[in-house]
Amino acid sequence: MAKKLMKGAEAIGEAAIRAGCRHYFGYPITPQSEIAEYLSRRMPEVGGVFLQAESEVAASNMLFGAAATGTRVMTSSSSPGISLMAEAFSYMVGAEVPAVVVNAMRGGPGLGGILPSQSDYFQATKANGHGDVHFIVLAPASLQESVEHVMMAFPLAEKYRNPVMIVADGLVVQMMESVDFDIVETTDPPDVEDWAATGTKGRRERNLVKSLFLDPLGLEEHNRKLRRKYDEMEENEVRYEEVLIEDDTKLVAVAYGTTSRVVRSVVEELRGEGYPVGLFRPITLYPFAYDRLREISKRDSVKGFMSIEMSTGQMIYDVRLAVQDLKPVGFFGRQGGIIPTPDDVRKAMLQELEKLGG
Repeated sequence: MAKKLMKGAEAIGEAAIRAGCRHYFGYPITPQSEIAEYLSRRMPEVGGVFLQAESEVAASNMLFGAAATGTRVMTSSSSPGISLMAEAFSYMVGAEVPAVVVNAMRGGPGLGGILPSQSDYFQATKANGHGDVHFIVLAPASLQESVEHVMMAFPLAEKYRNPVMIVADGLVVQMMESVDFDIVETTDPPDVEDWAATGTKGRRERNLVKSLFLDPLGLEEHNRKLRRKYDEMEENEVRYEEVLIEDDTKLVAVAYGTTSRVVRSVVEELRGEGYPVGLFRPITLYPFAYDRLREISKRDSVKGFMSIEMSTGQMIYDVRLAVQDLKPVGFFGRQGGIIPTPDDVRKAMLQELEKLGG
């Protein structure tokens, strides 16, 4: 199949189908409702199940139930809806079941607005549920990457028996770009007989999928087991991209998602004018690329970093944690659904360069 022009929401839905997802539970909320709309048509065509629940709370618990059987299952929502799903997400991490969640981030707090934002960074990376909970969090910057992340998310969730979240701000799901599904490798679901609630059929003892541990020592050991899993994620699943980070780079901008596309264009423009700037783009927000950023911060040429976000500053805390006060970390952000313009970013980066001494 050649490249196809698609809307982001539809491309995400089709990617899930092609990844082998056959169950979707969700509830409409702008700006991601078209994901559900698309899957309401496509799921029956492939013998799958689409169900619009009565609320996000109901949808997330349906997600938990289906995930407990080991089937490939997905939900999608947007910021306030994700908050409502957080309880079930914690249960799913505790019960060690795989699932894929798409969050089309919109402005907040509260109901906020329906335009793009990146202000769910803390929620996605630090507080996707109560307890010591982590998702793998992927942050695509294009529709092609969104497709690749969705199709990669299912085997990642199965590898770690843990939910995976894709954070795609509202612009990503609403814009149109060409995508190619055929260049993305697909995998078959693994055997789940040893843990999933699939029915014993008289062949084995029953599996119990649960997150309740009333014995404190048992719960502590379970938490330690989950921590070992997170350690493995941090060891093996860190993804990032470096753009024009050369031996002479003085200022490193750090940005993800839609914002990184704007920053990339500015970095390339400034480089062409002789300014020593580069871009570091986290692709996994969890696990975050602490080690690589710390390595870059130790270079003599690098004088500082700048976190550029569609928020009041959330990723900046991870950048600072990575740099560990070795170099200063500046910030530029827009909120309320306003996407930083190239002129905004250019002005901010030149001001930061000036602070660093040219």
